[in-house]
Amino acid sequence: MNNTVEVVADIAQPIAEEKGFRVVDIEYVKEGKNWFLRIYIDKPGGVDLNDCAEFNELVSQQLDAIEPDPIPYAYYLEVSSPGAERPLKTEEDLELAVGRYIHVSLFEPVEKENVYEGTLQELTDEKIVLEVKDKNKMKEVEILRSNLSKARLAIEF
Repeated sequence: MNNTVEVVADIAQPIAEEKGFRVVDIEYVKEGKNWFLRIYIDKPGGVDLNDCAEFNELVSQQLDAIEPDPIPYAYYLEVSSPGAERPLKTEEDLELAVGRYIHVSLFEPVEKENVYEGTLQELTDEKIVLEVKDKNKMKEVEILRSNLSKARLAIEF
């Protein structure tokens, strides 16, 4: 994590806790000639536009008050929901996903498959258990955590 993201995290985390939000991710990236500071927040039931605007204002005020300025370039501050199919990057993300429909990519195939979508039934230090549809029936698939390449929330169709 770069220094800018760490500084922003130190500012955003207490604000999020006070307002009942959770900081899901922070990015500081250059796209074309512009810099973007993106903060993704969530809360039970999801966030709306007013939540994002309020959080943006509070973080912006805190950042503007720091001397010297911790962000050396002009940038756009964006605060948003992480989205319906957001990545599951942290242990907390996975814990909160138990009981939800997710998509996982694997390093090595399990039962000849490298990709699964299903409901996360169980999460331990060593494995996850997904309930997946196999033709017309449901089955459970155990996947070692060390075999997880990527995981994200998914929309069930």
